[in-house]
Amino acid sequence: MSPACRNDALFRVALTGGIASGKSTVAEQFAALGIPVIDTDVIAREVVEPGQPALASVVEAFGDDVLAADGRIDRRRMRERVFADPVAKGRLEAILHPAIRTEMERQSSAADGAYQLLVIPLLTEGGRRDHVDRVLLVDVPESVQINRLMRRDDVSEAQARASLAAQASRSDRLAMADDVICNTGYRDELCQKVARLHEKYLALARNKG
Repeated sequence: MSPACRNDALFRVALTGGIASGKSTVAEQFAALGIPVIDTDVIAREVVEPGQPALASVVEAFGDDVLAADGRIDRRRMRERVFADPVAKGRLEAILHPAIRTEMERQSSAADGAYQLLVIPLLTEGGRRDHVDRVLLVDVPESVQINRLMRRDDVSEAQARASLAAQASRSDRLAMADDVICNTGYRDELCQKVARLHEKYLALARNKG
């Protein structure tokens, strides 16, 4: 998602990675260091809350049957509708991405901090990174993703592999990344990697300013 307008004085790092790679854990550690974290997955849920214009547009495009009893999006049903239908997926993205982009920019402009972390899981799929200064990839082997998905979501290996296949390849994510955290070790090791990158980003942000 490439914003139409951004504050070029901000130093922004995009945090991305495949499903079950540990992006949330890494983001939490940056947040613990005082860095503003803007998560597009969180924003994606917020923009389709009842009363939001994007929800009305989704219902207009897909019908009332995508709503749960409480008036919110039935996420499982929505995923089933678009998972194997590229046309439906494109329609949904055309509704959600502009709304997510606008809210991401609003939060970014309002945030303090020496630099910002934008959590964008589908950055590689979008194919553009011109709205950030640096791309940080949380990387794990596909076998690790599959095992984590099977445990976390209680799905079969075939279902886990299908989820991976619906995303960009590991090689494509690595090709876009400026920095890579391999998230296969212990938590203390991950903390050390985040701390080193934090110092690096502080220096880059100072130089940009």
